[in-house]
Amino acid sequence: MKLSDFLCKKAIAVDLKGTTKKDVVQELIGLLVEGEVVDKKDKNKIFDVIMAREELGSTAIGQGVAIPHAKFEGVDKLIASLGISKNGVDFDSLDGEPAHVFFLLVAPMDSAGPHLKALARISRLLKDKFFRDSLRAAENTKAVLKLIALEDERIG
Repeated sequence: MKLSDFLCKKAIAVDLKGTTKKDVVQELIGLLVEGEVVDKKDKNKIFDVIMAREELGSTAIGQGVAIPHAKFEGVDKLIASLGISKNGVDFDSLDGEPAHVFFLLVAPMDSAGPHLKALARISRLLKDKFFRDSLRAAENTKAVLKLIALEDERIG
């Protein structure tokens, strides 16, 4: 499974405006709506399931990365948005550091396998400091997509 298999190419922002966890989650869901992979009427429901998941424990995995995720009955395939915050956002990370790179995943209710594979793929890629730093430095969506394509190719 490659990032490009589930990342919505129209749902990428290299300069998130949000300054709180809730703001960032809203913004990332908004990207999915703008990318036309999520219905606008589902925006609040998705926000609620993502935040309910956050209540169980933060999805900030450290090293400036957070992967908010949840399952939602309103989607029929795994989808993701990607946002980069230049200033960083307190996302209750285990290492106490602000998060800068956010992948928001929404999966169908019956997709435990693909959902877990996607989380593992993102985590694996973002353990690479060079890749994280390159994403943070990306100036536009085109640069982000190029980086992701190169990593997908490199890791296979």
